Amino acid sequence: MKKLINGVDTVVIDALRGMAAAHPSLRVDLDNKVIFRRDAPRRGKVGLVSGGGSGHEPLHGGFVGYGMLDAACPGEVFTSPVPDQVIEASKGVDGGAGVLHIVKNYTGDVLNFEMAAELCADESIEVASVLVNDDVAVRDSLYTAGRRGTGATLFVEKIAGALAETGAPLADVARIGREVNERSRSFGVALTPCTVPAAGKPTFELGDTEIELGIGIHGEPGRTRTSHRDAREIVRLAMDAIYDDLPLSGETLVLVNGMGGTPLMELYILFAEVSAYLHEKGATAVRSLVGNYVTSLDMQGFSVTVCRLTDELTRLWDAPVETPGLRWGR
Repeated sequence: MKKLINGVDTVVIDALRGMAAAHPSLRVDLDNKVIFRRDAPRRGKVGLVSGGGSGHEPLHGGFVGYGMLDAACPGEVFTSPVPDQVIEASKGVDGGAGVLHIVKNYTGDVLNFEMAAELCADESIEVASVLVNDDVAVRDSLYTAGRRGTGATLFVEKIAGALAETGAPLADVARIGREVNERSRSFGVALTPCTVPAAGKPTFELGDTEIELGIGIHGEPGRTRTSHRDAREIVRLAMDAIYDDLPLSGETLVLVNGMGGTPLMELYILFAEVSAYLHEKGATAVRSLVGNYVTSLDMQGFSVTVCRLTDELTRLWDAPVETPGLRWGR
């Protein structure tokens, strides 16, 4: 294993120190391992909190800032944040209008955020939750009951964050987050496994000519293993899985996401094929992101996420955002 780290036991805290040094717009609580936007809490504004295991950067810490999250809780690599982190984050962003927890559907995340929400209620902090479960590849994986939460998490954080900036009440911010999740679907493909620093070896094995269809962001197995083929055919396999679950038409928001080790050139090749597929189905990618946004350490592969847009969702997607990982309009 070759990693640019100081030691396997300090990976997360060292990365947090780097974030604090690189981004003055953030306030990083190293003791509690929470990343805040510097101006949190904002009086009268719903606070948005998300989090999950480290190793998926820029998710979640890279999406803390104006127009997105107010705080993020990074757990250890591929490990849920503990309830105490979520509680500290919630207290630190509560401006009197309540707090929205955005939770990917993994068992540890769900349980720890639920426990934190109950303890927040004891401190008179109103909490609502949005559960993200957009992955169509498998149900009841190694990490979750039901569908996994993947790329649509970014869509929920951006669109709900935009609405929260307008001063909308907690019920409305939660509603829009749930609507985004309901209108979004994702599918991932791995060309190689990833290597968790503490393990020191790949999380699974793939032959030189094999790929894994429907992989999870922690290296969980997908729905099938098959032979490698060209980009067009791989995209059609992924998009067919999405389309079978959610027929696509009209205007869409599309994320072609690298898993951490995929060149941007290849991601653009994939996006061209996704765009062509949508055109065949009578849909259009009117908004798009191409790049590494929801990663899995050094895995080579990609995921595609599609959201069926409405006028309201498009307007909120286009609203200004300023975070380390996403910014426009300011």
